[in-house]
Amino acid sequence: MGLPSKLLGSDEREVLHTRTHGKVLFWPAVGLVLLGAGVGAGTALIPTAARPLGQLAVALVGVLLALWWCVVPFLRWRTTTYTLTDRRLIRRSGILNRLSLDLPLSRVNDVSSERSLADRLLRCGTLYVQTASEGGTIALVDVPDVEHVHQVMAELLYGAHDSSDEPSWPEHG
Repeated sequence: MGLPSKLLGSDEREVLHTRTHGKVLFWPAVGLVLLGAGVGAGTALIPTAARPLGQLAVALVGVLLALWWCVVPFLRWRTTTYTLTDRRLIRRSGILNRLSLDLPLSRVNDVSSERSLADRLLRCGTLYVQTASEGGTIALVDVPDVEHVHQVMAELLYGAHDSSDEPSWPEHG
């Protein structure tokens, strides 16, 4: 389920399509579990005299917090995508207000990636795309399998690497 074909050029093809890494959903999931426990304990601790209305108030606060802490981050994750075509890099995000960044590959000067220890364990990272324009460097955060994306993008920018041009180094065993 990549970019809709109506958003691609006539002879443009999609090479890669992904959304941000699922690690961004860890804390919202923990928050949802703790919130459920808190709402359960809160409704149970409401005095009998304030029971129906007090429990409803605790449940309403729980629903509002769940929307803010869990649903909104999930929707942000779900609506943030990275698409690489043979002509451009596209970042789309936004729940109600859609933001789209289209970067022609012809304007890309350099591509690099960064992975922390946690990112290496989770197989994701940040892809930095340096452009010739005033914007400088664009950071694509939490890209799944960032090394593969980096490699594919480098191949699109610089062409397939021909290993016959490289000197052969002796292998040490």
